[in-house]
Amino acid sequence: MFVFSLVVDFIRKIAYPFSILYGFITSIRNYLYDNNILKSLHFKTPTIVVGNLSVGGTGKTPQIEYLIDLLKNEHKIAVLSRGYKRKSKGFFIADENVSAEIMGDEPFQIHLKYPEAIVCVDASRTNGITKLEQLENPPEVILLDDAFQHRKVRGGFNLLLTTYANLYVNDMMLPTGDLRENASGANRAQAIIVTKCSADISEKEQAEITKKLHPKAHQQVFFTAITYDTQLKGESTIDLSDLADFEILLVTGIANPTPLTAYLKSKNLNFKHLKYPDHYHFNLNDLEEINSAYESLLTTNKIILTTEKDYVRIFGKLKNLHYLSIKTTFITHKNGFDNLIKNYVEQSSGNS
Repeated sequence: MFVFSLVVDFIRKIAYPFSILYGFITSIRNYLYDNNILKSLHFKTPTIVVGNLSVGGTGKTPQIEYLIDLLKNEHKIAVLSRGYKRKSKGFFIADENVSAEIMGDEPFQIHLKYPEAIVCVDASRTNGITKLEQLENPPEVILLDDAFQHRKVRGGFNLLLTTYANLYVNDMMLPTGDLRENASGANRAQAIIVTKCSADISEKEQAEITKKLHPKAHQQVFFTAITYDTQLKGESTIDLSDLADFEILLVTGIANPTPLTAYLKSKNLNFKHLKYPDHYHFNLNDLEEINSAYESLLTTNKIILTTEKDYVRIFGKLKNLHYLSIKTTFITHKNGFDNLIKNYVEQSSGNS
């Protein structure tokens, strides 16, 4: 693993000229949109964009779920995603017949958790929003998942997420770094959220990070942490505090499982980890590998544990399968963020 990491780092360094070229191309594209040479469509329905500048997990799905919880009692909500790595094409609205293969794991997870919301997928956000607005009972708010670079749609409110461990101002363009566009693209956001912080991050450090991000006059910076549920759900419900005597087979197919493994270690839990790529589609050989690893655990007190996103892809295919859900928690200024979102929705043309 160490040698592999060195090879990857070396390849990224020698690819630096391609990073310069890629940054140049994306900058030209943004210039054309910023100066109305390429046109962005604005829709009558309030649209909130949740996205990032980098590849990898920044906590977009927990943030989408936070917004649903915030707005669902007052407004009819729709979530529109491209449905990354789904095995379907075109526009789909989630119903009782869809699956993670049709919708993608994250939209399907949101559909199962929030059946009252309209959850749909379309690689073309413009087509997806158009179809949503044509529904007999259209949504009052549309949440656009991972659409910060989708410049064909002009979002009404843009939320930019960046992780505490890898701020976009410290990163570089692909392929040397993880940025999908230059850091100057952050200027399009009305709010910047630093995600996956330690829950006890000091106000001094928050101020230092805010200064480093150098927000514009129209921007506010917020800090959030990931909070884990106290119960495992799935085949049964188990309190996390009851797992001390269990052997756990942890199965993950997410971009960065390190926060989860660190959390389990902090609880002194005994686990073996099988790690797969992000948004991984588990095949029969994978399931056999997982089942074999589970059977090799020596104690009778044993479970398979996964993330909620992975669970929606493999539930019903493995025995004794459980997941640990997460949510995003604002460390400070929660009310300020909530009011910012609610005020946008209420004052936008669709709900005025």
